[in-house]
Amino acid sequence: MLTLQYIPHSEISNLDSDSRIKKLIRIVKENKIVLLEGRLRVEEEASLIKKTMEVIDKNFKGIEISTIDPKGNDVLFGKLKKSLAKLLLGNYGGLTIIGPASIVKEIKKDPNKIELLTKEVKKRKR
Repeated sequence: MLTLQYIPHSEISNLDSDSRIKKLIRIVKENKIVLLEGRLRVEEEASLIKKTMEVIDKNFKGIEISTIDPKGNDVLFGKLKKSLAKLLLGNYGGLTIIGPASIVKEIKKDPNKIELLTKEVKKRKR
């Protein structure tokens, strides 16, 4: 079974960077694909990748991550409004997808769509 977990921006906005990363890794290690409202900061994304590499083992093969950032209007006012919102709210716009490498085969994106290709998950014997 494939499980998607949506995390609204409000759920992580009050956490520090380390707590955000720990929360995301914990969820992905449960074999869930995270749909995170907004974006991680560049340094947070780098730290997420680094910390993921530290916890890789035979059961956890790492992560796949991709961010979609909606294109704003190129008119001066649109850019100004987008910059002001980013300053006040942080990287709230867009969507970040993070999934376990054992499930997510590839994340393809273009300006109009995103495709999440998954691997066939083998059922474990009980």
